[in-house]
Amino acid sequence: MIAVIDYGVGNLFSLCRSLEAIGQEPVVTGDPEILRKADKLFLPGVGAFADAREKLRQSGLEEVIKEEVAKGKPIMGICLGMQLLFEESQEFGTWEGLGLIPGKVVTMEGVIPAHYKVPHIGWNALHFTGKSKLLRYLEDGDFVYFVHSYHATDCEESLIAVTEYGARITAAVASGNVYGTQFHPEKSGSVGQRIIQNFLDL
Repeated sequence: MIAVIDYGVGNLFSLCRSLEAIGQEPVVTGDPEILRKADKLFLPGVGAFADAREKLRQSGLEEVIKEEVAKGKPIMGICLGMQLLFEESQEFGTWEGLGLIPGKVVTMEGVIPAHYKVPHIGWNALHFTGKSKLLRYLEDGDFVYFVHSYHATDCEESLIAVTEYGARITAAVASGNVYGTQFHPEKSGSVGQRIIQNFLDL
């Protein structure tokens, strides 16, 4: 069973449609017992880090996620969901993340050239920095779709792909059974579906 974690933050419809397109029947749920029974977990997310983090805490799903990851269950964070996997975010303050991957999330302002727009919205090429089964059958330079204003840094040990947007920006990470993409694979056409399938094949 594939579970999409529902904690009140996230574009669940697009992810579910993408999973269904490759023959899956995802379960969208915030029920801890169902999440414990799932084979793999998706953690989507859009919006503000602090709000999403608080909803995870209030729902009790924070501990469930940590427990299941500790057992070895694969999890894939998408966009804000990926950012939540890190130790902290500096989005409008300093907020503690789930701490499943070393690193922090910071604003892109001051990192990219001033004439580049924030948020970063659009299609950009992936450039591989390490080997990972998440990126099997992809070509360096394949394009994926981004929508974000903050990016992960200090995460070299888990970094598997970057994109160029006036500077090198973290695009994908992998650490043990924890995976994350800053871009939206569910909005990235055949390349994104390949990444989702790769995660399901782990």
